[in-house]
Amino acid sequence: MSGGNELLAAAGRDAERLVELRRRVHVNPELGLVNPDTQALILGELERLGISGARSGEGCSSVVADIVGEGKAVEGQRSAGMVALRADTDALPMTEHSGVDFSSERDGCMHACGHDAHVAMLLGAASLLQERRADFAGTVRLMFQPGEEGHWGAVVMLDEGALEGVDAAFAIHVDPSSPSRAVSWREGTFMASADIFEIHLDGRGGHASVPHLSADPIPGIGPIVDGLSHVMARETDPYDRVVFSVTRVEAGSTFNVIPPRATLQGTIRCLSDDGRRRAHDQLRRVVAGVAAARGLTAEVDIAEGYGPTVNDGYAARLVADVAGGLGLRSIEMPGPMMGAEDFSYVLNRVPGAMAFLGCRVEDGGPLHSDRMKLDEGVLPVGAALHCAVALAMLADGRQLFRAP
Repeated sequence: MSGGNELLAAAGRDAERLVELRRRVHVNPELGLVNPDTQALILGELERLGISGARSGEGCSSVVADIVGEGKAVEGQRSAGMVALRADTDALPMTEHSGVDFSSERDGCMHACGHDAHVAMLLGAASLLQERRADFAGTVRLMFQPGEEGHWGAVVMLDEGALEGVDAAFAIHVDPSSPSRAVSWREGTFMASADIFEIHLDGRGGHASVPHLSADPIPGIGPIVDGLSHVMARETDPYDRVVFSVTRVEAGSTFNVIPPRATLQGTIRCLSDDGRRRAHDQLRRVVAGVAAARGLTAEVDIAEGYGPTVNDGYAARLVADVAGGLGLRSIEMPGPMMGAEDFSYVLNRVPGAMAFLGCRVEDGGPLHSDRMKLDEGVLPVGAALHCAVALAMLADGRQLFRAP
């Protein structure tokens, strides 16, 4: 990609500011759909860059802003394409133990998923694009989205019209398990769906000395866990894999009482809508069988979460080409990551892609760890990647944009 070195160099000259922005967000993390301090920082920075017309959300503290190109479209190509770049803004409800000197100043709240870096990178891209308006035709829409961590912030933004007029979309997620500056991508399913289940096994409580007079739900816990393991190992296509995780078990109140109820909670992660439907049926079948074999009754509740994040094949290859043009290491992932993302709702509406940007440091923890750290040297790299992908999508719109 021509101009890749120039973009990286320009972003690098802004590195100190991007680090400062990232740390300001990091020390002041906010949860859920309401991130007013982060929103104010974003609005202030956009104003400083001369980007006018930024719009705040009503159902969440989102920010949407458009950068309109002033260049001429290449002959034969669309002249009014619009590409959306998205960064999430919310943190996680956990206490930080990373040891950095800019650790969270809010108890029980931490940017452990890198959204602080996402904000800084997109603001860096905004600066690059604003300076290059004369070099492209079309519009780049900046989407700063709260509520990614289980609060459906993307859905709120979409309901408020954030994708109106948008032809394609792109997002970056940092990855502290991958080498810095490595861009990981794949065509098709990129990340899994994530649903939450709760199982209630009901029997009859009683005295621990006479278990035959009770219907003890506790012995049913192990067979359910084993049964779900069997489903994953023997009933699931490895190319359409499913992950059941039982993450919480609750039963009993003291040592000499057989409880009347046992409760299990966990997640179901799937790579396709068909696999998701099968997994729900399999969970209910396993639980019903265990309950019937032990004289118990069972109730299964499944709360559907985010669907699979599916990259458009052409968009994913375009991202790989852009990364290579920037001199970055481009890695085609052998399979999807089993985490989930609400960027899936964006990619259900328009073609596009998400990619991981490696940011590993030797003493840092993984995503969602209280020790999570990242290499801040990737902040300008992410800014340049955002900018370059947006420009490439606008320039190559004939292949990517769907017909209206």
